[in-house]
Amino acid sequence: MYPPPHHQTDDIQKMIAVIKAYPFAMLVSTEGNTPFITHIPIIYNEATGKLVAHIDKNNPQVETLKNGAEVTVVFKGPDCYISPSVYSTPQLPTWNYISVHITGTIQLINNPEAAKQTMVEMTRFLEQPHPKFKLALDDPRMDRLIKYIQAFDIEITAWEGKFKLSQDKNAEDFKLAKRALVKSSQKNIASFLEKIYTSS
Repeated sequence: MYPPPHHQTDDIQKMIAVIKAYPFAMLVSTEGNTPFITHIPIIYNEATGKLVAHIDKNNPQVETLKNGAEVTVVFKGPDCYISPSVYSTPQLPTWNYISVHITGTIQLINNPEAAKQTMVEMTRFLEQPHPKFKLALDDPRMDRLIKYIQAFDIEITAWEGKFKLSQDKNAEDFKLAKRALVKSSQKNIASFLEKIYTSS
């Protein structure tokens, strides 16, 4: 990602925190000069230090996901427009955001039982902190589904975090920009969803 350095982080624990909080990611791969992008949940396995996911076998991107193939995964944290009106000093408009780019290599999981285990673990993670559903490894629906998905690990080879949070401003303006980001992240999206879901 583009610098400047004051917007970059090499703190892996902070990047893992982003991955855990915002696991719906973009999986990016290429075939020749053609990019493929799929939006899927991707979780971080604490025990192995790898990313874990699965994708529909009918997705054309599967053809690019060979063992050892290099991919990029983009995790997008909160973001918002920062109006100069929020600052205590004269500033120009900007956009603050948090994103993490992971580069890694694909390792396919072709064993059906191992693939089902990744789905159980992903469900367990996504149901936190107050699980209302538990996916059982012997759930018969899993046997029907497993033939249609490709599970895989991603061995991480590079971490890149960009936390653009008005770090170049004075302490007060930095705090005010943070407050604006929090407020934007908590805004009610009901009216937007009503507009999107309304049938034409």
